[in-house]
Amino acid sequence: MGQVAIRNLDDGVLHCLKQRARRNHRSLEGELRQILTLAALPSRAELTAKAEALAQALKGRWTGDSTSLIREDRDR
Repeated sequence: MGQVAIRNLDDGVLHCLKQRARRNHRSLEGELRQILTLAALPSRAELTAKAEALAQALKGRWTGDSTSLIREDRDR
């Protein structure tokens, strides 16, 4: 796993992050890891674009109704 060092962080920012970590019952490092992990997730717009591209790629394909297959599987 990688490591990151952040220098010259404003004392007020650090204080707010420590308070946030305490509120969330995490260490400062754990809180920063959570913040960075969430920031790296794709945005709603990116997910929407991906879903639209997938829908376009599958356009015209017959998908059918899976209800009978699910019932058949449950009856086994």
